[in-house]
Amino acid sequence: MEALAKSARKITYTLFIAQSLTSAAVIAMATLNAIVGADLGHSASWAGVPSAIYLLVGAFASGIWGYLMERLGRRNGLILGMLLGVIGSIIAVLAVNASALMEFLVGVGLVGAAMAAMTLGRFTAGDVNLPERRGWAISTVVLGGTLGAIFGPILVAPTGQVAASRGLDELSGAYLAAILLFIAAGGVLFTWLRPEPRFLSRQIAQLFPDPVHAEGNPRPLTQILRQPAVIVAMLAMIFGQMVMGMVMVITSLHMRDHQHGLGEISFVISAHTVGMFAFSIISGRLADRWGRGPVILFGSLTLGLACLAATLSPQVIPLAVALFLLGLGWNFCFVGGSTLLADQLMPGERVRTQGFNDMAVGLASALGSLGSGLVFAVLGYNVMALIGAGLALIPVIATIGWRRKVSGEKRQTIPDR
Repeated sequence: MEALAKSARKITYTLFIAQSLTSAAVIAMATLNAIVGADLGHSASWAGVPSAIYLLVGAFASGIWGYLMERLGRRNGLILGMLLGVIGSIIAVLAVNASALMEFLVGVGLVGAAMAAMTLGRFTAGDVNLPERRGWAISTVVLGGTLGAIFGPILVAPTGQVAASRGLDELSGAYLAAILLFIAAGGVLFTWLRPEPRFLSRQIAQLFPDPVHAEGNPRPLTQILRQPAVIVAMLAMIFGQMVMGMVMVITSLHMRDHQHGLGEISFVISAHTVGMFAFSIISGRLADRWGRGPVILFGSLTLGLACLAATLSPQVIPLAVALFLLGLGWNFCFVGGSTLLADQLMPGERVRTQGFNDMAVGLASALGSLGSGLVFAVLGYNVMALIGAGLALIPVIATIGWRRKVSGEKRQTIPDR
């Protein structure tokens, strides 16, 4: 038992480190993607396209990774993902300096595929831990984004200066840093992600059967997706990601339009990403203690509040507060939804269902990112944020309906006296 627990902790903390490194790379890039898209596309309507491509490719890649990791193993799949991140970052650097929009989008897309693999790592941590520690494990990996939240945006200005001092475009500095960060993450996974998580997960499932689902024949995906709890879990992640992406992607361009410099933009994005990741350990523990539903409700309501707050002022501090709340709401939706989904699955169902979930999340987020750029170009930032506030109500309604149904079923099981 102690050996299994030790292996589970080792895998969880290894994924935490890899998540930290890759998050720093992606968040540094995300800080500039809207600006680079608008510059290379010569129009503000292109601002949301790089993030949309990143999310769209990542969405389809999530489904593919689900099947690949079932065959190659989680470890090999994650290392392959980091290799794609290195290649994509190199292409992005070359494209920014050549003012080549299409090539830049290819590079960003490959990075999206890389992060789709890494994002599945949260489920890997959940699968190798017992159900009562599943929320903690998933939130610990998500917490890895805290370092990315802090250092990713901070890297933008100094790496831009380094790039400029060597005759490169200032905006390419963040993409240069991403190359090194993906290499480091690959090295961490290659060295310490042992034993293979897939085998450890099955061993734990045999020794300690999940109280929700005993080991049995895997159900068809269509049957799994009809379960009310699965629907709520997926809606929480889908709309949490969509609303968060809509507002975050355009905020940097919105700030530049109000004459804010890279340092101020980085500060606001840092506040946002701290909200996204720094409270993961709290959201995970609350998901284990309070239950998954209350955590999802809190996250969805916070997302709506953040969207409304973003419309109040274009100044740095109000935007930083709004973007912090946006990240916090996303975190609770993401951790609560991920944990609720993991609760509903048997070992043989996990990888493919989790991959399908992340594909749906990515597709919805890509749609939101692309739409946000178009709405911003035509109607402005505030209208786009108000649309996000409306979308945040969807998981609220779904969660309340599901909890009422569960409560009603429990009352019906109590015999009349």
